[in-house]
Amino acid sequence: MSTTNGTTNGTTNGAGDQGMLAYAAPSWFQPHNARQAIRDAHEKKIPPMLCVYYGISSIPVARLLAPFGFDAVWIDWEHTSCNVETMTTIVHETIFMSGGKTIPWVRVPGHDHAAIGYALDCGASIVVPQVDTVEQCKHVVSAAKYGTKQNGTRSAPPFRLVPGLTDMPMIGNDIHKSLNQQAAVMIQIESLEGINNLDAMLTECPDIDAVWLGSLDARISMNFAGNGGMGGSEPEWQAAVQKFESTLKKHNKPRAGFGFGPQIKEVAEKGYSMITYDADVVHLAQLGQSFQEAKKLVAL
Repeated sequence: MSTTNGTTNGTTNGAGDQGMLAYAAPSWFQPHNARQAIRDAHEKKIPPMLCVYYGISSIPVARLLAPFGFDAVWIDWEHTSCNVETMTTIVHETIFMSGGKTIPWVRVPGHDHAAIGYALDCGASIVVPQVDTVEQCKHVVSAAKYGTKQNGTRSAPPFRLVPGLTDMPMIGNDIHKSLNQQAAVMIQIESLEGINNLDAMLTECPDIDAVWLGSLDARISMNFAGNGGMGGSEPEWQAAVQKFESTLKKHNKPRAGFGFGPQIKEVAEKGYSMITYDADVVHLAQLGQSFQEAKKLVAL
């Protein structure tokens, strides 16, 4: 797939027809140009990226769902019993079985340098949870980037990409600089400390591509009821959310978050660039409801 000015042909004109395939790399073993995709969504050049949450981390489920061609999937490596090989296979199934139409995002288990490298090496963009301080944010960016220009400490895998076959750079003529520009880094702010430090984090770490307010964890950390991550009306909570939103606006950073059911229209109007609108676990939970309905139908 040819490139123009660092993005694939059709990114601004044809992405509506191609979906995320317009941002696919020359090799599907590489990450999409997700940095550009979420920036284009933020700037309203394309619609919000629609994401499905994979809460099961099952290879067969990922293989079954991939051909639907969702814009993105969220692979939750943080909260599932998922090892490195399973995570890697789900990423590959997502890209290959969707025909390049789906961008895999992996939520890594914490801030571990190796975990960040594993997720990026297999072709995903990353979500890093519970980022509270400038020091943590700098560590995340460092682990995700090559080269001292971005304080990068990511190790270059010698044979993850096959020379001359799957290592063709998407942007420019240097594969490692290209990969720096392709894979996106999203951080989750999940505490009042993180909200208060977000301005400094985004000032010190401009390479952060998107931010997600983890309302469930943030509310619990502030000693409020979790409310399933749906927020609340407490004045302290409302002030924290307002500070979060004003900080993103100040730095002109894309926002991602949940938008289930009718809420999707509301969060789209608020300018979310990536909306997680559905989940595999939601539909599996409906099996319980259908069981109860079946019991009523066959009751004596």
